[in-house]
Amino acid sequence: MINTRAHAQRGPYDTVKVYAFITPEGDTIPGSVLPPVEVYTKMSKHWKNYWADWTRLRNAVYVTYPYAKRASLIMNEINARLVNVYDRKKRREIIKSRERELKREFTDKLSNLSIYQGKVLMKLIYRETGNNCYEIIDEYKGFVSAAFWQGVAVLFGSNLKQTYDANGKDVEMEKIVKDVEKMYGYKS
Repeated sequence: MINTRAHAQRGPYDTVKVYAFITPEGDTIPGSVLPPVEVYTKMSKHWKNYWADWTRLRNAVYVTYPYAKRASLIMNEINARLVNVYDRKKRREIIKSRERELKREFTDKLSNLSIYQGKVLMKLIYRETGNNCYEIIDEYKGFVSAAFWQGVAVLFGSNLKQTYDANGKDVEMEKIVKDVEKMYGYKS
């Protein structure tokens, strides 16, 4: 005979079917799928500014990093050609011929960069070559040309002598560069 009193206390929701996971050891663990929860909040001004600056930097690195890599390769080529050339006239001739090729290849592209992208490019060139842009211009074009272009850079709020500190102030840029290298298969 059925105990009606005990049966009367049970409701339709007393038994709930749930998903279960069976472990390799044979244990059965109940589990369920919860609906997603979306949480909204307003971003503070500090974080809005941080993400805006980070996005601007990321975009600048994406645009300029290929140019920095190319500059590094070109400098290595020029230096390889200049290794045993001690005649000043011949050295200038080698540099001048390569300069004409570079102007044809890059003038239009680099003239479309913003001032900010130019600053990022100078830092990335330092990262790739180990020399700042002032030193590079001084080595290939001479002191007068380097001083002239330093003056132009200062006029636009920049500096050809800026360095790259991967563990200091440029740590965010370094993280972005590492991502770009992974994404496009560049080798450090």
